[in-house]
Amino acid sequence: MAKSGADSTVQLELSVDRGSPVPLYFQLSQQLEAAIERGALTPGSLLGNEIELAGRLGLSRPTVRQAIQSLVDKGLLVRRRGVGTQVVHSQVKRPLELSSLYDDLEAAGQRPETRVLGNVLVPASAEVAAALSVGEGEQVHRIDRLRLAHGEPVAYLCNHLPTGLLALDDTRLEATGLYRLMRAAGITLHSARQTVGARAATAVEGDRLGEPEGAPLLTMQRTTFDDKGRAVEFASHVYRASRYSFEFQLLVRP
Repeated sequence: MAKSGADSTVQLELSVDRGSPVPLYFQLSQQLEAAIERGALTPGSLLGNEIELAGRLGLSRPTVRQAIQSLVDKGLLVRRRGVGTQVVHSQVKRPLELSSLYDDLEAAGQRPETRVLGNVLVPASAEVAAALSVGEGEQVHRIDRLRLAHGEPVAYLCNHLPTGLLALDDTRLEATGLYRLMRAAGITLHSARQTVGARAATAVEGDRLGEPEGAPLLTMQRTTFDDKGRAVEFASHVYRASRYSFEFQLLVRP
């Protein structure tokens, strides 16, 4: 992390092409965003003031201000009074495939951490029972976790699993991802049904995720099956919309 007061952009090779049809502010914002994504500008790093940055690049102050504001709007930068413009984090872009959030964060260099909030046996609700093909009221394993990246909350994860599937103590759950533990137990994940949506954060969710009540959250429900066709997980997750997005690849139907 950069020292307080130091301009972290000095170390970057920033430049603009005045002959390009791409707006100058967008060229600058893209370079800064790329630096955040690859970790050259880490959370907490300070950007120099707009006048200094404009002078260094030979740009007008409004152009630099527009570039910075576009990244503030994306949630990558924040303006702090008495501190300056500071890098907050890079957004997690997750491919829509059968993978775990832990693995995706680690692959993106996001330093995942897990806090176990609950790890108990509970009676299956009608929704959980239907997803896992067990009787309503039958005991299932419920795991509640908070997933962090670079020390900041990204998602609140609630997972229900059939009992006896695998050993799940808090230490193991905090050390790695659930899918890795399943694979280590000899479970072969094969397919899943998933629904993605959005809604406003409750007061409890906002408190856990560091967002105000009513802030937008992305939601995901997933039922995962192994190679024997057995339902091995019913997941209900919420993600900070300011920190997280799903990526789709769309193909034209022939």
